[in-house]
Amino acid sequence: MKIRRSLAIATPLVALAAGIPGVVYLAPGQTQNAAGTSATAAAPALGDFDLRQGSNRSTPLKALGKKLDKSGVTALMNATGQRKLGSGSCAKAAGVPAKSVAYCWNAGDSKTSKWIPQGVSTVSDADSDETWGKSGKPILVAWYADHAIRLTFVNPAKHSYRHVLLVYPTMKGGKATYTDIDVHAGGIAWFGNKLYVADTQAGLRQFDMTQIYDLGKSKAGTTKKKGWVGLHGKTYYGHAYRYVMPQTGSWQNAKGKAPASKCKGSGPLRTSWASVDRTARQRPELILGEYCATASPKGRVVTYPLKVGTGIVGTGGVAHANWAATLPDKKIQGGVRSHDWWWFSHNVDTTSGAKRGQLLTTVRKGGGWGKVTRQTVSYGPEDLSCYRGQRRIWTVAEHAGKRALWGTLEDPCNTN
Repeated sequence: MKIRRSLAIATPLVALAAGIPGVVYLAPGQTQNAAGTSATAAAPALGDFDLRQGSNRSTPLKALGKKLDKSGVTALMNATGQRKLGSGSCAKAAGVPAKSVAYCWNAGDSKTSKWIPQGVSTVSDADSDETWGKSGKPILVAWYADHAIRLTFVNPAKHSYRHVLLVYPTMKGGKATYTDIDVHAGGIAWFGNKLYVADTQAGLRQFDMTQIYDLGKSKAGTTKKKGWVGLHGKTYYGHAYRYVMPQTGSWQNAKGKAPASKCKGSGPLRTSWASVDRTARQRPELILGEYCATASPKGRVVTYPLKVGTGIVGTGGVAHANWAATLPDKKIQGGVRSHDWWWFSHNVDTTSGAKRGQLLTTVRKGGGWGKVTRQTVSYGPEDLSCYRGQRRIWTVAEHAGKRALWGTLEDPCNTN
């Protein structure tokens, strides 16, 4: 039996972790005994995490808008041709924890090794009231393939979903076109109309929920030819997807690209995952984290202020981090914070998927982390999102044949 964490700060010891004798949950701000205190690590230099705003892609976007019909989130989620979510059998195959809500992809998306799901964000990140017009309450998932990425809009109310191809708009021969985007898309954060997609070495790619094009409806578009993308002749293609969503901007590491693979423990962040905290004290915050496979140096986690209506807060085209720390463990694939509680997905086996992952829970204590509790969860847990109204932490299990989108109850993730 798993005992839920209480939100009552006055309670000295909130709960014992099921199956982990002697491990306790502590409410944020409480005093720990010496055995429960992690070593204090030197704080990363905030200047390492400056992000410089990139070009807004306005020229090709304006030209594309004259050729292709725009679509909003509501239209694409309610249009014909939605894929149906599969049966609940994926929860067992993926090792999803008991009492979780799990959604299964159809047979093709569950088994494909071409596309791998990574990033997760929900309407709870996007809007404080957790609704998106007549679109219902979408959950978003980013996938990567060889040299391409896509975004999935899941409609839980209709038990359906739609893939949208993410593309990079550019001008070629005086004409607007677009190309595939070759990034890992390990994390996404949906905030207002903005969607931020992790670009491991460069920082963040930025997209806009109002800038989605319907190739099936457009006279200049087509849903044919899976191998084609962009403008060919007078026709726009999107690998046979009906919808394409072009990049509208970026936030790039101001000190240059981060290392391609090996972590350094300093310098620009290798942006591996992303999330939103709408319970931060002054204003919502964007959280970015770094996956490091080794115990030393550990990855880092950093936060940036967000502003409703504009997204990332920048001064003179530069966004400055307002807090950073080293992570409590290696191999962190996702992280999120709510009411000073932190959750991290620990993907123990990132290759074969033979071992189930862990969900780590902790709080900040001084310059370090408090007691870290570990719950065995699905195979291959990835990016995390706190759906406050549901009190659930959502993630996606990435491995083919063990794949599910799922959310587990975690009481401190809430709207209070």
